[in-house]
Amino acid sequence: MYNTNSMQTPDDAEAPLSFIFPIGYSSASDCGYCRGTSRAGKRKRYSYYATSKSLSTHLYQKLVDRYWRRSGTLLYRPNPRNSCCPHYTLRLDSTEFKPTKDQRQTVNRFNNYVIGPDYTHAAARVHPRTRQEARKRHNEFDLIDRIHEPEAQNLKAPPEPAHKFTVTLEPDEFTEEKYLIFENYQRLVHKEGPDKISRHGFKRFLCNSPLRRETIYTSDGVQRQVGSFHQCYWLDGKLVAIGVLDLLPHAVSSVYFVYHESFHSHNPGKLSAMREIALAREGGYRWWYPGFYIHSCPKMKYKMDFKPQSVLDPETLTWDLMDKEALAVFDAKHYVSLSRERQRKESGDSPQIFEDHFIRPESDGEGDEDEGDFMLGSSMPGIPSLEEMKQVDMDNLVLVSDAAPGYFLASDLVSWEQQDIELDRKDIKSTIAELVAAMGTDVMGEICVDFRRRTRAL
Repeated sequence: MYNTNSMQTPDDAEAPLSFIFPIGYSSASDCGYCRGTSRAGKRKRYSYYATSKSLSTHLYQKLVDRYWRRSGTLLYRPNPRNSCCPHYTLRLDSTEFKPTKDQRQTVNRFNNYVIGPDYTHAAARVHPRTRQEARKRHNEFDLIDRIHEPEAQNLKAPPEPAHKFTVTLEPDEFTEEKYLIFENYQRLVHKEGPDKISRHGFKRFLCNSPLRRETIYTSDGVQRQVGSFHQCYWLDGKLVAIGVLDLLPHAVSSVYFVYHESFHSHNPGKLSAMREIALAREGGYRWWYPGFYIHSCPKMKYKMDFKPQSVLDPETLTWDLMDKEALAVFDAKHYVSLSRERQRKESGDSPQIFEDHFIRPESDGEGDEDEGDFMLGSSMPGIPSLEEMKQVDMDNLVLVSDAAPGYFLASDLVSWEQQDIELDRKDIKSTIAELVAAMGTDVMGEICVDFRRRTRAL
């Protein structure tokens, strides 16, 4: 089955490659956002899925900018054109972020709670600010300074603040204390029953990510941490909230945020978002990704409160500012490609004529629930066509399998040359072509397609 001339022994811990196991393009029958139903029963939503046991942050940065997200070790790219609740990727430039009055008040109220009036009055005598410092603080809201202001290590003693508040950034590993915060949040905020909440689920969803933690250096020699972390909030020695973060070469990507009910009165959602934006700014990551945005979902409206945000166009994979004009388009349409809207206006075509021109012949467009299980024959925007993928040279793609030792190349497969990429998707070449199309043809040199059985259990 294999030509073993190019085989090498894999070392997953040291290899720069990202190990990817392709699952494929399939539908989910239920939507957790709208609970929508169709004539066939529950609404179908199509996505392409893969799993990874070891993923470089450099590659994942590229994937996030191509409509991917992760849930634990599961990687997925939704098809927004064929969904009851289209998902869109957002990002915010932390260097341009200006907190609103309400956001500033949220930070100040929490700081005042932690520090307390007694400390404020006593510190004014013991550690007085200069007139210039006092004027600057009164007239300016410096996000980074205010976010860190109530932290215990930043408060001069004596006196002692009303409460001790600290924030730590630590590996995304399981502890019982973290799990209890997760359990409290899922039970009280998401109203999940005890049978839906488990330590295994917490570990699988929010711990032990495939992203490799490491320290990288910028072009000017500055150190930057990358990988998956838990940003832990401690109040008076007790863990009260956890921000699950993926720190990427050029972004702070928010995965999830949970908090204990005792912390609810402090507007933890707003506080955590601004702390993550501050981390993106002070750490030099620049961008903050708040996760997928669903315009029709009321629970996600808060993401638009942090500006200026840009949205990733699902068809061109370019970024557009989410200004009032863009939001008006999202209000009016179920599925949105702002680049398509601009082209329609420039061409003067009617909306229906223009949309018919861009919908692939294999699909009847938005809302198609029977488009099959092969992505290259689907309605998914922003991927190469079947004919384009037939022209892509995948011979040097690296593979690993239980059937043979070490690494080998796709061209080492005896049947590789005889196979073609077809819609029936029954052979390995079609499976690999689907994965490459979903990730991008330019990343083939960064991935190892992992067919080992132990990957399936992740």
